[in-house]
Amino acid sequence: MAGRPEESPAERVIGRGLEDAEGLGKPLAERTRQRQRTIEAYLKSGAPPRWMERIGDIDRGIVNERRRLQRAYRRLAIECGADRAAFARRWRAIAEGWSFGGLNELIAVHNEWYPVERDLPMDLRTRDYVLINGRSFRRPLLDPAWILEQFPADR
Repeated sequence: MAGRPEESPAERVIGRGLEDAEGLGKPLAERTRQRQRTIEAYLKSGAPPRWMERIGDIDRGIVNERRRLQRAYRRLAIECGADRAAFARRWRAIAEGWSFGGLNELIAVHNEWYPVERDLPMDLRTRDYVLINGRSFRRPLLDPAWILEQFPADR
């Protein structure tokens, strides 16, 4: 039952009609017909929600950056030896030049979309989204101050 040579397999199936196609055109199950089909329901089903994946990516990214900084911190401590002033000056320069570009972009996306994706209610008193477990959902962007808080220039 070959179609015209210029027809693709998909065009041949569509051309026969859904009722005649093998395995297609069967009536939907009662349960399927009663379930609301929306984009939101589709996005929420199947895989972990994007906000959950993104939080994991952010947490892993912070751990990786902390490891890289720790290695740089130790290397500089060995290079500077007992010269604390040189260490502090050089460590501050490293902190100023450290880039968190991709990770900060991910954090910014999280801060913007998390309340929408989670459908967080607003707190009418504060005119902001409700706290989650007593904390804001917002993640701070990483910067030189964060580095110096994690790894102080004064050893």
